[in-house]
Amino acid sequence: MKRLSSQTMISFPNAKINLGLYITGKRSDGFHNLETIFYPLSTHKDVLELIPTDAPTSKMTLSGLRVAGDYSENLAWRAFQHMKSLFPRQITELDIHLYKAIPMGAGLGGGSADAAFMLRMINEYFDLRLNSDYLESIALELGSDCPFFIRNTPQYAQGRGERMNPIQLDLSAYSIKVICPAVHVSTRAAFSKVTPRPANFALQTLGDIPLSSWKDCLRNDFEASVFAQYPEVQAAKEKLYAEGALYASMSGSGSAVYGIFPK
Repeated sequence: MKRLSSQTMISFPNAKINLGLYITGKRSDGFHNLETIFYPLSTHKDVLELIPTDAPTSKMTLSGLRVAGDYSENLAWRAFQHMKSLFPRQITELDIHLYKAIPMGAGLGGGSADAAFMLRMINEYFDLRLNSDYLESIALELGSDCPFFIRNTPQYAQGRGERMNPIQLDLSAYSIKVICPAVHVSTRAAFSKVTPRPANFALQTLGDIPLSSWKDCLRNDFEASVFAQYPEVQAAKEKLYAEGALYASMSGSGSAVYGIFPK
């Protein structure tokens, strides 16, 4: 996040990938328990800008990749409105602009990143001095992936994804290629097709294992049903391995597939 002037602020919400994704149980609240490693992806970013306004109400404009519907349902807008309801005296009206470059419905967490970055920006812009734990609790109300983007460092995650512990994992020596087949995978539908089962690997130990062995250890529990419905997603993963990826996987519930290559 940076201020372009004393009044305008801009940030670049980044995507994430999942290294392993195990759906381990169905919860009484309707959500699922999972285990995964969230890893921030710096190569794919949106742009979020806050500009002060004298208008009586705030508004949001969208550009870049087309987003269905109007901005009232956008997760970043909902994050702003939620913060404004919590701190009505401190937060004044803003013109908000969001440029979308992270594909939607791809398992890359773009919407969650936009919402979390909005929370962080509002906290800094209006000098609210809220700590990270509080911001994470607000983020969880917006989406299961949102708290991760408050931290935005590699995290081993459990529960809905909100129970996180930092993990020492650095992929900067590798390049990561992402393929986004032109299909939209419904997260709700993807969960409905998964039978929960225990994780077959202790993700906390991933950093101790050579990356070339990951394909023998990790699984994404969404892949089987998504590949069956969308063979082009499976083809994208096979293409990455054919190109020499050391490890390839679908991210989240898809449809994005990533490959990790030696630089």
